[in-house]
Formats: sequence, C-alpha cells, structure tokens
Amino acid sequence: MSGRPVLVWASTRQKARYRRGMDRVERRLDAVAAGPAGALGEACRATLAAGGKRVRPLLTLLCARADAALGEPVLRAATAVELVHMATLVHDDVLDRAELRRGRPTVAHAFGVETAVSVGNFLLARAFQELAETGDATAVDTLSAAAVGLSEGEVLQRDDSHRLTVTVAEYERRCERKTADLFAAACRLGALLGAAPAAAAALADYGRLIGLAFQVFDDILDCSGDELATGKRPGTDVRDGTVTLPMIYALEAEPRLGLLLARHDLAAAEVDETLSIIAASGALERARAVALGYIEEARSALAGCPGTVEHGLLEQVAAQVVDRYS
Repeated sequence: MSGRPVLVWASTRQKARYRRGMDRVERRLDAVAAGPAGALGEACRATLAAGGKRVRPLLTLLCARADAALGEPVLRAATAVELVHMATLVHDDVLDRAELRRGRPTVAHAFGVETAVSVGNFLLARAFQELAETGDATAVDTLSAAAVGLSEGEVLQRDDSHRLTVTVAEYERRCERKTADLFAAACRLGALLGAAPAAAAALADYGRLIGLAFQVFDDILDCSGDELATGKRPGTDVRDGTVTLPMIYALEAEPRLGLLLARHDLAAAEVDETLSIIAASGALERARAVALGYIEEARSALAGCPGTVEHGLLEQVAAQVVDRYS
C-alpha cells in the first residue's frame, strides 16, 4: 500500500514530464525537512523518509494543462498539498496514540508527543508559506478551506466515537471533510495554477470522489487487511471506536455487534471476534460496492473535462485506487 502509482505512459515525453515534476516536488519536500535543527528537524526528516504514495501531489501535476509547462506555481501547490497531508498524519497519530505508520514508528512514538505536535505545526505552516509564494489568493483560499475541513473531520470523528447510530450520510460527510476535501483541493489547485481554470470545478469533483473511494477502501482494509501490507494493525478503528461504513452495514445485519463496538476496553481476542463478525455479515462487500460507485462517478466527472486534461493518466489513478485495495 505504500508504493506510488505505476502509470502506463503514452510517450517517453509524457513520462519524462511527470517524473521530472515529481522529482522536483520531492526535492522541495527534502528542502523543507532539512530546514529545522535538532529533534524537530530529525523528526521532520523521519516523516519524509517514511515515504507514501504521493497521490495528492501527483494529482496536482496531472490536473495542470497537459500541453503547458509544469511551472513553479503548480510545483509549489503540489508540495503544499503533500505538506498538509504529512502534517495531518503526524497529528492524527498523536490523537490516535498510534505506534506505527507505514510500518515505521510514528513521530509521536519515536520522538514524543510534544515534538510530534511541533512537527505537524511546522509542516502545516511551511505548506502555506510555499503556496503563498505563488501570489495567488484563490489558491491559498482553496487550500485553507481544505485544511479547515480536515480539522472539522477530525472533530466529527471524535464526536462520533463509539456512537452506534452514525448514519451513512454522517459517515460520508466525515469522509469528505477528513479525506476528500484535500483530494479535491489538489486537483483544483493543479487546474487553477496550471493554465486549466475551465476544468477546475470538474477536476475538483473528480478528486472529491476519488478521495471518498480512497477512504472507504481504507476503512475496509482496517477490517480485513494484512499488517505487513498496510503497515498498521487491523482493527484500529474498532479499538478507537471509529464507526466506519463496514461497521454501519455490519450493525444492520448483526445488531449483537453493538455490544462489542460500544465498549472502550476490548481485548485483542474481542477485536478479532468483532472483525470476524463484520467480515461474515457481508458488510465489506457492500462497502466495496459503494467505493466502486464513487470511482464510476469520478470517471463521469472526468469525462466532462476538455481534451487538454490528462484523461488517460487520471483514469489510471482512479483504477489504481481500486487495484491497491483489491
């Protein structure tokens, strides 16, 4: 799950364009992490070294006009989007008391909570500094709105903890704030700063739907994934009381599951029992169908974009969201 998308290129020129663009984004991320001294800098570099799929900055580059150069503003936007994502992961791990992220010790576990909070704050500040250098107020507003949404999503998740009456609509709203908003912002920024403003709304919708599918698949994996493949223990949501779509569907089929999901002190064997009940209920298949529906909607949004957009590569990203969770 930690590998980056492997795309099939239409030409060597196309391949060189995006590989060069992603390399330049990676160098910008390296420069940000190299800035602070002491424990803060060490923790920043550890966060960057953990890698990641880099799907969000890739989407930013892919949503720029295909026949125009990937200029400085687009590269700054791609970097800023990934920095916001990195910051939220560090902060999430503090709130979740997580020990592993992508198979490595989290910043909070390795360096302590205070350092982790400082790292997240630093990365978030540097994200907006990076984007502000474009001089585009609309771009800054776009990323700011996504960052606010991320915070709202986290609050919603905390408020919903162990609440067995969470509806599908409430779950979707939480996913939009916590995950999909940043995907949408990544795509919108690519279009706005990459000479494709006419496609910005449709591409943002594509990104939102890809983000929703991404989150649903991630929640399915938490119920059924292999720790070696995902880099984290399955059942994290069960332990934390985070009610996800598979759990909502499983509760409909197996009301007795509520006795386990409502508890705050499940033993390891009880977590395993809970996951077994969810799997046997057919909830994972129902949730997967919902995620696939989002992917189809994303493809429809993409179909309405002009020919100057990288339709083929964005189609591949949508397909790989499915493939990575299959």
